[in-house]
Amino acid sequence: MTSSNSTQLLPLQILWDCLRQQSLLRSPFFPVFFSLTIYLSCCLPYVCLDILCSQLTLIQRFKIQPQSQVSWLYRHFHREHHFYRATFSLTTENSSIWEMLSLSFFTTLNPALLDCHPLTEMLFYITNIYLSVEAHSGYEFPWSPHRLVPFGLYGGAQHHDLHHLKFKVNYAPYFTHWDRLFGTLQGKCTQRRARKLSLKGS
Repeated sequence: MTSSNSTQLLPLQILWDCLRQQSLLRSPFFPVFFSLTIYLSCCLPYVCLDILCSQLTLIQRFKIQPQSQVSWLYRHFHREHHFYRATFSLTTENSSIWEMLSLSFFTTLNPALLDCHPLTEMLFYITNIYLSVEAHSGYEFPWSPHRLVPFGLYGGAQHHDLHHLKFKVNYAPYFTHWDRLFGTLQGKCTQRRARKLSLKGS
């Protein structure tokens, strides 16, 4: 890096220097406020779609579920998250205290281990929250993020919805490589059969 490059500040650094002076960022409540604001902002469009879904056929065609024996780890950590078998955006953070603590720990550990810039951490959290909300939204749109990743490597809402229907498949919340490796990946045709069975049972 030349001296002329080192004297020029990057735009993100300038933004961070301005933000760092704000008293809100120094508040101990900022992380909670930030996370809650991002989470509710990501949920709002899907909550509006849920409200409109019963009246607009255009939205109904994108809805994944029109109606809506396990290990100790599931019983003590993850069962509460599966209280709703039909996913919707507000169920994203519906989890036990132990699951929430472990997820929060590993979510904050990754950027800390990589020694990321604070704005990069914030971008990581925003992306993580958005992808979680989208995976639980219950909608399969043509512009959904999983369509951007080739070869079915990213699961998306339909992938995670099947996990909520059957529990023992599609464990990975985003990427599908672990499910492929361990034989727990199931696709759309399995989901259609499971949905038909659940509709017959109701």
